[in-house]
Amino acid sequence: MSAPGFDAVIHPPTRLQIMAVLTNVQEAEFATLRDLTKVSDSVLSKHLSALAEPGYVKLRKAAAHGRQRTWASVTRAGRAAFAQHVAALQALAGLVPAETVNAPA
Repeated sequence: MSAPGFDAVIHPPTRLQIMAVLTNVQEAEFATLRDLTKVSDSVLSKHLSALAEPGYVKLRKAAAHGRQRTWASVTRAGRAAFAQHVAALQALAGLVPAETVNAPA
């Protein structure tokens, strides 16, 4: 059972990181996202495709400096889904007693 607002598309760590970056910039170039997430081109491409499929991310391709480049930007729907997902994670984290979080390992 998942919490209201929890989004399984956004939840994988790399996608969560991509969405966090994209909600704070107008757009980000593929190589920048690859370097920030520390994944291969093919892995990043799969994550971006997974986010683009439900309309959370928009991809734009254009030539720059003689090479084809890809830029990603978050959509209005993506921004809303990310905000709901973060709120769901915060609500889940709020269910954990403070002594559990602060307990030594």
